[in-house]
Amino acid sequence: MINSEKKRIQKHFNSRASCYESSAVLQKEVCARMLERLSWIKNKPAMILDAGAGTGWGTQGLLSYYKSSAVIAMDLSVSMLRQTKKKGGIFRKPGLLCADAERLPLADNTFDLIFSSLMLQWCHPEKVFQEFLRILRPGGLLMFSTFGPDTLKELRHSWSVVDQAMHVNEFIDMHDLGDSLLASGFAEPVMDMDMMTLTYDDAMTVMTDLKKIGANTPVNRNMKGLLTPGKLQKVIAQYEMFRQNDCLPASFEILYGHAWKSDKMSGRRLGGEIQIPVENVKLIKK
Repeated sequence: MINSEKKRIQKHFNSRASCYESSAVLQKEVCARMLERLSWIKNKPAMILDAGAGTGWGTQGLLSYYKSSAVIAMDLSVSMLRQTKKKGGIFRKPGLLCADAERLPLADNTFDLIFSSLMLQWCHPEKVFQEFLRILRPGGLLMFSTFGPDTLKELRHSWSVVDQAMHVNEFIDMHDLGDSLLASGFAEPVMDMDMMTLTYDDAMTVMTDLKKIGANTPVNRNMKGLLTPGKLQKVIAQYEMFRQNDCLPASFEILYGHAWKSDKMSGRRLGGEIQIPVENVKLIKK
């Protein structure tokens, strides 16, 4: 059973699935960068979970990169999974699973690799990490991306001038995520970060894009009062203060992380050593 908060998020993404890809420019770019990181893994995993598959860009990339691996696409939204289903090849389709990442209906020690692009922000990270650790095989690898606290800082500031309600999600700091990985039992977590900026002609287009991808649905929201035309105009006026070169920026702090499920008996790991570019990499120390 999923709780009422997850049902609300599920309903919202179900309603946005058909138009999601037209506005998910950043999501596609982050997913592409995640897929590039697969070259760091030297061995090929037999079983892969794409956790929070969305419309299947990551699933498609995983199927392409790992020709002989079994790939399961998991998402909270049935409608998103229907979009994912369309991306499989004629002779090779991903498995599809509609589930909550905090309570996965999957057996222990099943997967060699968990790939998760921009899903974690909709969940309680430590609960998800505990489930990921449970279903990973010893020596298995978790690779994920999520948003950091500077994401949509311009929009958050603009709303804060108008009222104190939560209109934009609060995102977790990179170091706190590293601590959560360790607390959940993962070994050798590594985190790094990118700042990405999209530009828009006006503030309404920013908010329309966020609505299309479901990102205007705060987790544990605390809405106070109705959104009036007057409030909206104040938000737009505040956002205009960020205009540069005739464009409005929307900033996204992208956090990337990976960690292992240790194999205490043999010391084996899925990929052995990982080759990581040293620029902008911050290590989480035990």
